[in-house]
Amino acid sequence: MKHLLYAAVALATAAAPIAASAQPGPERREDRRELREDRRELKEDRRDARRDGVITPREQRELARDRAEVRRSQAEVRYNRARAETWRNRSEWRGYRGARPGYWYAPGYGYHPVVRGYTWRRGAYVPRVYRTYYVQDPYYYGLRPAPRGYRWVYADGNFVLMALATGLIADVLLNAY
Repeated sequence: MKHLLYAAVALATAAAPIAASAQPGPERREDRRELREDRRELKEDRRDARRDGVITPREQRELARDRAEVRRSQAEVRYNRARAETWRNRSEWRGYRGARPGYWYAPGYGYHPVVRGYTWRRGAYVPRVYRTYYVQDPYYYGLRPAPRGYRWVYADGNFVLMALATGLIADVLLNAY
């Protein structure tokens, strides 16, 4: 019984940082919630403007202003390699110390040597060494949700949509991060 208790404590201690890094922080969730609310309000405003069949110039200006606000909010929430504030304080980027020749950085997994001579293309297979570098938050990078049975993985600075069962590449976004 004592050994079982020790094993459970050791497992909880080892798994806690992994679980914490996979979940976005509370401020990130709040930002997403606000973005969803802004989108919902814009949709309602569009519906209200079209209800009477005529959209006045004033309503068009208001809708354009609201649409621009939603786009700005979206840009603030998503990853942008040119703006360090979008990635610097995220847990998966803590180990990043700049570009290193011959290595690529997988956020949350660290630096790994580049596999020479491999080209990422649809219909090919992801090498086994890359199959565990899952993208933890696809929305953050502007990726569409992966269909059932697929996962986005990091691969040499690219995003690869891979079939979990076989490793078959369904889509590739080159130099995406």
